[in-house]
Amino acid sequence: MPASPLVRAALIFAVGLALLTGGLALWRFATPSQPATVSGAVSSSGAALIGGAFELVDQDGTTRTPADFSGRFMLIYFGYSYCPDVCPTSLSVMTQALDLLEESSPESAARIVPVFITIDPERDTVPVMKDYAAHFHPAMVALTGSSEQVAQAAKAYRVFYAKVEDESAGDYLMDHSSFFYLMGPDGNYVAHFAHNAPPDEIAEALQGHVNE
Repeated sequence: MPASPLVRAALIFAVGLALLTGGLALWRFATPSQPATVSGAVSSSGAALIGGAFELVDQDGTTRTPADFSGRFMLIYFGYSYCPDVCPTSLSVMTQALDLLEESSPESAARIVPVFITIDPERDTVPVMKDYAAHFHPAMVALTGSSEQVAQAAKAYRVFYAKVEDESAGDYLMDHSSFFYLMGPDGNYVAHFAHNAPPDEIAEALQGHVNE
């Protein structure tokens, strides 16, 4: 069941406060042709080696491929639902940016699909992803799959991730890169944003790219 506006607002406020006071670490990120950024966006003047084919399953159990998003922009984030801080903060930043864009330019916002791809398919099953995605943007598409399918998607987007055992909790965390990727209507890379970039800056950059 989708979260109520009050619950969603409370979650966004909580993780926003964590972003301001928590001193979150920057996560590793590297591509052959693009530098990492602390905030804002980096766009490509040439062909960046980011993006490609994937076949995953959304939170409703429907198989999805890039062809399903043809003609629309995808704003993609890789993470996992058990992430204690960076992922919920990042997805809240994504939600706030899209909400701001919808307020200023509904037509531009309607052309962008927020996409969350797990890097922890062992725990992020379809029901888990459905429940988790409901806390963020209502149009979010949350994707999971087999370990092999997730690895293929992560490789296509140059995403780093690795399991890290948490002995104190008897469980594990996932170390991973933390960026938003904007993919164009043709499926090609357009830009990427740091996970802690201000939502208003992301919204402004998104509008610029959509209206190019």
